[in-house]
Amino acid sequence: MSKKKQKKQEGTLENVEMALSRTEQFIEENQKNLTIIVLAIVILIGGFWAYKRLYQLPLEQRAQRDVFQAQYYFEQDSFNLALHGDGINFGFLDMIDEYGSTKVGKLSHYYAGICYLRLGLFEDAIEQLQKFSVKDPRLDAVSKGAIGDCFSELDNFDEAISWYSKAILVNDETTTPFYLMKQGILLEKTGQLEKALINYQTIKDKYKTSTEARQIDKYITRVLIKES
Repeated sequence: MSKKKQKKQEGTLENVEMALSRTEQFIEENQKNLTIIVLAIVILIGGFWAYKRLYQLPLEQRAQRDVFQAQYYFEQDSFNLALHGDGINFGFLDMIDEYGSTKVGKLSHYYAGICYLRLGLFEDAIEQLQKFSVKDPRLDAVSKGAIGDCFSELDNFDEAISWYSKAILVNDETTTPFYLMKQGILLEKTGQLEKALINYQTIKDKYKTSTEARQIDKYITRVLIKES
């Protein structure tokens, strides 16, 4: 081995030893602080585990039990009972108040919004639906589309069209043509015939097997007649 190479290796070893010495010195000087940090991390992890296991999980289980009757009323189209409860069982508003941090409580915003929509209380429906968020794309589209329905009922057509666009952007073989149709009809109603035609043609070209595609030709024909 050449003297130059040996000297280089010795220098590298000295640097490593120096770095290790500095690390050891840092640990010795900050041992108390490091111990506190490690303990804090352990406590945080343990606390989070305890919260999830001993509090959140039982809360989720109680929420799933208590929402049963409200869901039953919803399925029976008894929207007022589903919303407010029957004096014994919780309604969706009670679920939000009692279990707002749970998955069931968050989903209750959606149910409450749909109940308000069916009861004709459109502003209340919008408030509830805008508080709802979900990762499931189809349910996300339906909730956004329902907000569009509320604005449409309130004759706020610009907002309705905007929310239908958000629902359409959630690409789904079932919901997308449905909201393309709803938006198209509203665009046609407000005199935006060219945009309406784009919606109808999109259904015809891209969603050929959808329910909406079965009757789309008459909508396309109607717009073309209006444009001529």
